[in-house]
Amino acid sequence: MQRVSAVTATPRVASGRIALGVGYRGTAYDGWQSQPGGRTVQDRLEQALARFAATPVRTHCAGRTDAGVHAFNQVVHIDAPVARSHFSWVRGTNRYLPTDIAVQWCRPVAATFHARNSARGRRYRFVVLESPVRPALEHGACGWVFRPLDAEAMRAAASYLVGEHDFSSFRAAGCQSRTPVKTLRALAIARHGAYWRFDFDASAFLHHMVRNIMGCLVAVGQRRERPGWMAEVLAARSRDAAAPTFPPEGLYFVGPYYDPAHAIPEQVPALDWVP
Repeated sequence: MQRVSAVTATPRVASGRIALGVGYRGTAYDGWQSQPGGRTVQDRLEQALARFAATPVRTHCAGRTDAGVHAFNQVVHIDAPVARSHFSWVRGTNRYLPTDIAVQWCRPVAATFHARNSARGRRYRFVVLESPVRPALEHGACGWVFRPLDAEAMRAAASYLVGEHDFSSFRAAGCQSRTPVKTLRALAIARHGAYWRFDFDASAFLHHMVRNIMGCLVAVGQRRERPGWMAEVLAARSRDAAAPTFPPEGLYFVGPYYDPAHAIPEQVPALDWVP
């Protein structure tokens, strides 16, 4: 994985299609996708790009995030209407963005590159605080459970989900994916002090898939359900079989990954910030 720095990026002139890596805290926004009210990350990013480029700019993202969901490395592509250095696209756009959204890097890409369609997979991370008292300083940045979680039980339950499956039981009613069949490549669970970290890696995700899986993992972790129950939920292919959807606080879109030929960074400094 490439660690990147916007400050040291090669200052070549960028025109044509370019890719940008965007980090944001989603607490104040109605998700990624543009809406009439204008309170989305896409709306704010396109407004900033338009001010910098002095002309409208349309973005295409790797993965839409819901209200309250954060992103370390959301990848977007644009067809640059003006020629600017990579350094300028980063710093110039950030000048017009609020403090909770920032462009991290800029790279030239082929005209055939598409932030969503070219992705080989995507990663999400859930950070959850286990504590009898709700979070304060971390409010919005982590989930919260007040009953202890059993790591081995959750790992045993998670093992039933790894691989290619029909994930209909973890699919939101309004999901627009053409198929519920996805490949979950990995689901890692680790504890760091009072914080739990759940890392998901899949070919693609259904709407609310991660939050719905989290609801089930927490039910198993708190011993309200046995690990084998997860296999039954998966086999049911019905949302009614699963636990309630876990709240969005603490969910991070780690970012997509691509064929190495595209030279798209997968690692940004913010990934070291959470436990």
